[in-house]
Amino acid sequence: MIEPLSLYTQLRERACRIAARFPAVDFYRDEAGPVDVSRTIFETDPLVARLRQQVAAGLEDDFGHGMLHASKVALDAGALTHIEGRAAGYTGGYLARRVCIAHVAGLLHDIQRKQSNHAEQGASFAVRLLAEYPLGSAEIEDIRIAIRNHEAFKATVGVNTREGALASDCLYDADKFRWGPDNFTDTLWAMLAFRRPTLRDFVKHYPAGMESLARIRSTFRTPTGRVYGPRFIDAGIAIGEELFRVICNEFSAHL
Repeated sequence: MIEPLSLYTQLRERACRIAARFPAVDFYRDEAGPVDVSRTIFETDPLVARLRQQVAAGLEDDFGHGMLHASKVALDAGALTHIEGRAAGYTGGYLARRVCIAHVAGLLHDIQRKQSNHAEQGASFAVRLLAEYPLGSAEIEDIRIAIRNHEAFKATVGVNTREGALASDCLYDADKFRWGPDNFTDTLWAMLAFRRPTLRDFVKHYPAGMESLARIRSTFRTPTGRVYGPRFIDAGIAIGEELFRVICNEFSAHL
């Protein structure tokens, strides 16, 4: 029997109330400057604006990895690129360009989310789409590999340049930041609305999902990601554990 969407709507509301009690992860406070730079470039760069419009027209929002997710990943990948790029000696227009490259990779990383091997499929799709954009071949290659390497618990392909490695690592970390509170306020519920499992089946798989959160904690790749990523995950785990207690105690009639 398929659970009514109203049940998951109630649970999402409870999850959002739980999450609201937790302070925002201090990445956005401590790195407010790079976060603001990333947002400014994201909102004003003509290349990114053109791609945002194209992605919005083709990215489906019904699987938990739609435009909201892509935009958040792009913004945080840009902020991480600004932080790590400065540490690597990037300055001025070149640094801004690398932030733009991070935005492109973020917007496109889940463009083939419903396909098997979606990272590989998305990387190939991105190369074809970006041939129409004012990007160099090396920049497109950095984007391709970043998308190819963004999945958790999967083998990665080698990166030949420092710039390419940074693009890949920043995209991965920004995507995995979403495994924190965002997982319980947005992503999970969009996926459930698409799949419509029974609550009993959802609860049966819940412990494995929480184990995945714990495993992801040690996989962050950039120095900044290794500082803040576990804090995102810890917040997500705390929210998820409290939500599980709510489900078992208050929604037991559906189990």
